[in-house]
Amino acid sequence: MDRPGAALFAFGLAGFCSFLGFYASMPLLPLLETVFGVSKAEAALTVSAPTIAVALASPLTGLLARRFGWRRTVVASLLVLPLPMLLAATAPSVHALVAWRFLQGLAVPGIYAVVMGHLSEAWPPGGLGRAMSALVTGNVIGGFTGRLVSGVAADHLGGWRASFVVLAAVTVVAALAAARLLPRGGGLYAAGGAARERARPRDLAEPRLLATFAVGFMVLFTLVATFTYVTFHLSAPPFALGVSALSYLFTVYLVGAVVTPFAGRWIDRVGSRRAITLTLAAAVAGGALTLARSLPAVVAGLTVISTAVFVSQAASTTYLRTAAPPRARGAASGLYVSLYYFGGAAGGVVPAADWHVGGWPACVGLIALVQVATIAVARIAWRSPTRG
Repeated sequence: MDRPGAALFAFGLAGFCSFLGFYASMPLLPLLETVFGVSKAEAALTVSAPTIAVALASPLTGLLARRFGWRRTVVASLLVLPLPMLLAATAPSVHALVAWRFLQGLAVPGIYAVVMGHLSEAWPPGGLGRAMSALVTGNVIGGFTGRLVSGVAADHLGGWRASFVVLAAVTVVAALAAARLLPRGGGLYAAGGAARERARPRDLAEPRLLATFAVGFMVLFTLVATFTYVTFHLSAPPFALGVSALSYLFTVYLVGAVVTPFAGRWIDRVGSRRAITLTLAAAVAGGALTLARSLPAVVAGLTVISTAVFVSQAASTTYLRTAAPPRARGAASGLYVSLYYFGGAAGGVVPAADWHVGGWPACVGLIALVQVATIAVARIAWRSPTRG
């Protein structure tokens, strides 16, 4: 029987791999805008492209996992993932870079969506919040590391192309480790066999489940919108931060990496509905802090926002098990991830119009509106908070 602690570490490491290079272009956006002579919206497509790919591919990964097994699907995706990252370094134009980033995104659902679906089906309900928090923590650390390495490599190793080469190399090492450590089934994981009955279309139209999809969409929208457009804000006067400084900005993710595992126990205790209400209310306050003309205040606001979003994501994925019928949990996980990343794709592009109208303050207003809407959806549709 696989040890639960070791299994959770392996799932976290898989999540680390899938997100290591996912947002790598985010701290590079001002540099890419200058190098390729493109608009902010065009540069931001390098962030949106992989999120769109994940959104399109996620519903199909459940079929692959059913056909070949969840572990084989995850391992294959881990081994394929570094290739488009390395090829992104050869891109002669921003359009080619967007294309390689899109292909990179296609490999991610085979890791993230399949692991999430496996946990939703097979993990004991009383500890699901902790399990999902472990997965989200791996994602958080991977996302932070990728952004940091990307900016530092671009500044010190010869430009933006070096960022993708370095990240591809790190991904190879981490992916091999994750592939070796992933549990092979049995024990706790045998419970997934009870959920093999096919989902029916009406199973996925349950109001609480639709609301959970909407919450996932809006949660990632707020994170991507915040950290995409704050880079433009902080690269301009009075802050005028360079690429390396912008990459260090994502150190705030580490707070979320520390908090989220502990938050899993809190979610199991108080329920997803209350957890997401409190965390996103804090995120709205954090957004207000980023309007200050003080860099420490902006960093504090971003810390609150990122941590709140990570905990909200753990709360939402935990509630997914309650909202979805047992036979539909795998399909529901795929659809959730799909809509989650459509939200991320929208978050990279939609605020561009607000930026042109009112700069960063207008973007903050839009993000706060989406966060309040997320709270409202959860409060109305998640009538009974889940306790696991």
